[in-house]
Amino acid sequence: MVSPLAAGNARVKEARKLSRRSVRTERRLFLAEGWKAVAEAAAVPGCLVEVFVTADARTEHAALLDGLKVPVQLADDRAVASLSGAVSPQGLVAVCRFVDRPLEAALAGSLLVICADVRDPGNAGTIIRTADAVGADGVVLAGSSVDPYNDKTVRASVGSLFHLPLTTGVPVLEAVRAAQAAGYRVLAADGAGETDLFSAGELFDGPVAWLFGNEAWGLPEEIAAAADARVAIPILGRAESLNLSTAAAVCLYASAQVRGTVEG
Repeated sequence: MVSPLAAGNARVKEARKLSRRSVRTERRLFLAEGWKAVAEAAAVPGCLVEVFVTADARTEHAALLDGLKVPVQLADDRAVASLSGAVSPQGLVAVCRFVDRPLEAALAGSLLVICADVRDPGNAGTIIRTADAVGADGVVLAGSSVDPYNDKTVRASVGSLFHLPLTTGVPVLEAVRAAQAAGYRVLAADGAGETDLFSAGELFDGPVAWLFGNEAWGLPEEIAAAADARVAIPILGRAESLNLSTAAAVCLYASAQVRGTVEG
């Protein structure tokens, strides 16, 4: 019987280094935890590199793991937990290759999301998940946005990271102007916007790129001014504002409904 790898094993230690952004960037590898992430990564050609799994998870997810064409390493609970950033590790962690693509790949559809300096990994992951759910054709994490391969971002995306074109490292204004040049109408989600989301239906005709700003300070004036229109979400109650990922969901589904992507 093969002994499980321990936390001090060289292979485990090398994988654990991927918790650091600098190492991820250098190797273009990242860690993805859980059976859902492993299954989605396996569906992307060339993405999955290897999987570390506990004995219990190996038994529970035998059908998935037996079908993989990459090494599946049995490791003890402590070793697998050391690769996980979760409070309650799921028992299997995959090493994956980066899935980001050039900006041109994200501009090949009719609904785009541009995140401008979005720093919170949970928000970024949730926006990716929402963009996937609404049928968007790509997400651009522009400017100084969070690393999409941060473990919290990967978990928050719940597998959607592997579903749609993702672009990183592009200056915000460059992303906005590239979208406009490709025929998109860029709509800035802005609490001080001149257009109410409830009356913005005509803006959703044709390709649309939603522009969302930083959690703390929103969109700088220069960036918001570069958009084709600024759209505000009405606050009907006493709340000061909406969380960024919630605001993104409201905007994306509002435009999708008018465009006929979803029923409503």
